[in-house]
Order: sequence, then C-alpha cells, then structure tokens
Amino acid sequence: QVQVVESGGGLVQAGGSLRLSCAASGNIFSINVAGWYRQAPGNRRELVAGITSGGSTNYADSVKGRFTISRDNAKNTVYLQMNSLKPEDTGVYYCAVTSPDDYDYWGQGTQVTVSS
Repeated sequence: QVQVVESGGGLVQAGGSLRLSCAASGNIFSINVAGWYRQAPGNRRELVAGITSGGSTNYADSVKGRFTISRDNAKNTVYLQMNSLKPEDTGVYYCAVTSPDDYDYWGQGTQVTVSS
C-alpha cells in the first residue's frame, strides 16, 4: 500500500557531497516524522538525522555540521544533504517515515561509499 524509495547513493571521494532523496507514495496522505538511518558492515544501525512535521531536526553527533535533513511536504519527500563526506560515513542508508496515523514504513536502503 505504501512505498518508500531512497535514491541518490553512490561512490564519492572523501570531501565530496551527495544528496539522498526519500519519496513516499501509495496509500499515505502525508509524512508525519521521518528519519535517515545508516548501517556499516559489522556495526549497529544508527539514527543519522530526523525531522518532525513541524520541521524540527536532530542529528547524530558524528554528522552535525555536515549533514542537513529537509522535507518537501508537497512531494512527500525527505532529503539528506551530505557534505564533507568521510570514509566513516560509508554504509547503507535507510529512510523511515511515519504516517499521520502512526504507521511506520521503511525503504530498502541505498548504498553510500566514501573513498579516501
């Protein structure tokens, strides 16, 4: 009923930038809250950035000052602008969104690889 699709991942050199997109479609009226998570091989999944319906944001300490989460409500899309990328940012990035009636939906993930 609801699809969440991430895009924008890829291979980039250290110091470069990527912009990830998370588009929600199907039987969802709007996105309530959304978050970007990442998981590196052998590591636990961590919350990278979150955004509320009102636009409040929070970030993991490791990405503060480098990443920016934003949203376009008209497009039901959430973005993650990633600047000054480091090799330790490498991992699979997942988008999760919550519907107005508090159901959670996850995307399949997009790979981000940062080379030194």
